[in-house]
Amino acid sequence: MSNFFDLSAQLLDGTKQDFSAYAGKVVLVVNVASKCGFTPQYTGLEALWKKYGSRGFVVLGFPCNQFGAQEPGDAAEIASFCSLTYPVSFPLFAKIEVNGSNAHPVYKYLKGEAPGLLGTEGIKWNFTKFLVDKQGKVVSRFAPTTTPESLESEIEKLL
Repeated sequence: MSNFFDLSAQLLDGTKQDFSAYAGKVVLVVNVASKCGFTPQYTGLEALWKKYGSRGFVVLGFPCNQFGAQEPGDAAEIASFCSLTYPVSFPLFAKIEVNGSNAHPVYKYLKGEAPGLLGTEGIKWNFTKFLVDKQGKVVSRFAPTTTPESLESEIEKLL
């Protein structure tokens, strides 16, 4: 796999999404969870999506239950939570694994392109973020504690 835009994943509604649809856009990929201390970051992610979406920016949310069982629901429960509690309009994907032998290919690619501290590839917690440029190159990896709002200058540079 040579480019992020060669990948695909299943959306929360079950349809396949080819990432070629995002070619030429700046993409922020985030593993999300409904019952996490970082869940309020949904508000900041939605704000970024609304502020920069018209300029070629997109947020892609990937629910994951690998950290403290903080995303226990099925697709319908996740969709309901995200429409009622933190109304998000950016694309949400089917629940996946981000670590281990069953890690989704999107996350295998992201981790290989942007390892964490000391070269570790594992995702440490929910709301780890990856920023991908318009050419499909992974340019940055951010810790869960990095707020969406603090990414604005990085996003601006890539737009």
